[in-house]
Amino acid sequence: MTTARSEVTDSYYEFGTAADRWDRARMFFEAKEYVTAAGILAGLVGEVPEQVGPRLLLARAYYHSAQLGKAEAELRTVLEQDPAERYATLMLGRTLERQGRRAEAAPHLRIAAAMAGEFPEAE
Repeated sequence: MTTARSEVTDSYYEFGTAADRWDRARMFFEAKEYVTAAGILAGLVGEVPEQVGPRLLLARAYYHSAQLGKAEAELRTVLEQDPAERYATLMLGRTLERQGRRAEAAPHLRIAAAMAGEFPEAE
């Protein structure tokens, strides 16, 4: 029975056009159904690996569902594709912090703050 359920779930994740699946993934993400959103988004990212939007939303879904290693990997890929992606930089910092890796997180958080125009006061 597990196989049948898996096949139904897989076919649901793959059903429709890429635009349909993108809309469905965003709907699940907004409903805080992060694991389901990630399942749909993983397939989309496989189809269009060069697009930053689906990969960034996938990273966020992983982050919110506590799949921090997967979130980190996706965020690093986003930053390889687009080093100026401020939100990915911030999310990578927060993901590393959440894993207890504060020293690794600090540079990413500082860069994200600088990209947002937030500079510490000179003392």
